[in-house]
Amino acid sequence: MNLKQWDLITAKYLASAVNSAQYPVPPMEEIAFIGRSNVGKSSLINSLTRCRGLARVSGSPGKTQTLNFYELCAKRMLGEVEDRRIFHLVDLPGYGFARTAKDNREQWSAFIGKYLENSENLKMVCQLIDIRHKPMDSDIACYHWLMDCQRPTMVVLTKADKLSKGAGLAQKEVFKREFGLDDSRIITYSSTAHTMRNELITRVMDYID
Repeated sequence: MNLKQWDLITAKYLASAVNSAQYPVPPMEEIAFIGRSNVGKSSLINSLTRCRGLARVSGSPGKTQTLNFYELCAKRMLGEVEDRRIFHLVDLPGYGFARTAKDNREQWSAFIGKYLENSENLKMVCQLIDIRHKPMDSDIACYHWLMDCQRPTMVVLTKADKLSKGAGLAQKEVFKREFGLDDSRIITYSSTAHTMRNELITRVMDYID
């Protein structure tokens, strides 16, 4: 049977939540995005879904203060048969909250932690990191946190268009060594050029499917 590639065909915002009582119903399989403030999560979500303005892009780091749920529909063809899957993408608040009070940081950490530790529907986490910088302490701490939660994690190096191809490959090797990753668990991405969009969708759907 001829198996064609998955693509995302629809996406819509569902809800913002700070506790499980506010999560959308019915529950669905979930992919979560997490990263430092201003790493480009919103731009990547808009690029991935091809829905301009779906996630609001802000120049103010730390603006996302809730878990934001989106409903995505993916489609592929199995020969002449259309196969569709609906799932949730969850945009988590950024870490490294430079403009946020300490008590708010602790509150955010608490509800993010409860989600990561307790969600029965979470299939995979994409940890977004700016490719232009070496791994920061907060990036490393977040990765180990995800490992402690036993969550399958894909490192997505954002803003790949800001570096030359050679510099990007060198940076990718730095992150592979630092986090102990092979190529199946790390990917570069440019939200401007949409490079690696199909590959990231394929990897996401491998966990959903």
